[in-house]
Amino acid sequence: MKHQDEILRGKYPAKAHCSKVAAYLKEKTGIDGPSRIYLQGQKTRMIEDNDEPQPFRQRRHFFYLTGCALPDCHVVYHIPTSTLTLFIPPLDPSSVIWSGLPLSVKDALEKYDIDDCRPSTELHDYLGEIGPQKLSFEERQHATQPLTFAEKAHLPEDQFDQSVFLPWNLDALHDAIDECRVTKDAYEVAAIQKANEVSTAAHIAVMKNLKHVHNEQELEAVFLERSIALGCKEQAYHGIFGSGRNAATLHYQANNQPLSGRWNLLVDAGAEWECYCSDVTRTMPLGGKFNEESEQIYKIVQRMQEECFSMLKSGVQWEDVHVRAHEVAIEGLLNLGILKGDKKAIFDARTSVAFFPHGLGHYLGMDTHDTGGHPNYEDGDKMFQYLRVRGKLPEGSVITVEPGVYFCRFIIEPYLQDEKQSKFIDEKVLEKYWDVGGVRIEDDILITKDGYENLTTAPKGIDEMMKIIDG
Repeated sequence: MKHQDEILRGKYPAKAHCSKVAAYLKEKTGIDGPSRIYLQGQKTRMIEDNDEPQPFRQRRHFFYLTGCALPDCHVVYHIPTSTLTLFIPPLDPSSVIWSGLPLSVKDALEKYDIDDCRPSTELHDYLGEIGPQKLSFEERQHATQPLTFAEKAHLPEDQFDQSVFLPWNLDALHDAIDECRVTKDAYEVAAIQKANEVSTAAHIAVMKNLKHVHNEQELEAVFLERSIALGCKEQAYHGIFGSGRNAATLHYQANNQPLSGRWNLLVDAGAEWECYCSDVTRTMPLGGKFNEESEQIYKIVQRMQEECFSMLKSGVQWEDVHVRAHEVAIEGLLNLGILKGDKKAIFDARTSVAFFPHGLGHYLGMDTHDTGGHPNYEDGDKMFQYLRVRGKLPEGSVITVEPGVYFCRFIIEPYLQDEKQSKFIDEKVLEKYWDVGGVRIEDDILITKDGYENLTTAPKGIDEMMKIIDG
């Protein structure tokens, strides 16, 4: 396999993605006629009561089919000829003085994996050119097979003549792209790996600064500085920098509390490289060395992740891996005396969900919680209710493996008040662990035919982290 930097110097494989989606549509819909795919990119949107635009984020489906991160664009993929045409905003002379010259048609043809590029003012005429010329509006309206695969919420503005799209299918495209995005090609894997490299540098920078700052927000600033300095101006998500008991909140957002008197810091933060995400969590000792309780919990979570890794390969049932994480958590918490009783009875009662309430992981790609996972948030089984991926993992998918053990009063206290649950928890032993807050370790994993590849290299061994923290 080529080195990732060499891969990323090439063009984003837009046409290969279009072909993949077209094949999926043909398989699922049975339509094998003269069809096209149409998508509109994200529009420029203004902040209310302000003359500034909102921060721009390209629609992920649009980027998947184009590799283009410009606002106000359109794309048409003509399936019979495998022709990909990008439509970009025309030159507006009045804006050049403020923003400089925009990307030209010539520049776009050189930059993107496309066959043609035109100003968006030509979109209507182009659709007419490749449309069913011999059909009347009424005939097109009642045709049994769609000319256009599009998305209902992303058709051009009302003044655009919608009839050029008829007949259309407004439902199949969204699902097709969602499913195709699950398996990654070499370019996508390289982009995720690059995002992980930058995130690793940022996590190491946080470790190096643990003894020299006083507030969570200072460490968030350290992470952001390294990310931007290394070319990632966007974060995959709002980072979590939770110290002490704040780490027990799964999506802690404040990042503004003092570090003094707290044992650990949980950092869940990942940079984004050209629309592709990393998602990395490390739990670090604030004093440079874990105390006894923190180290005990950290080693349990380490073993949870290692046991899960040993099961990973193409075709593994993700629910089985999630179950194994709970089994290891139960074994570890029994050994510490936090849980008591029979291991199987504890598992069957789902008592471990009090300490490990979230799913083991999720697909990763252009979204942090990427598409195609088919979660069932209505599942009556608490152990699986928040599992974001269900079913077998395909080769080429990228998934996070992020076990954790948490001591959150809001979650655990209802178990202590439930007679069926409280018999499995020793409150006296539990009392020693509240200040651990929470421990989570998260890596991004590429599923291969016979195993896996870990794309995350941020340090997580206790001795390795201590050396970095102590400088």
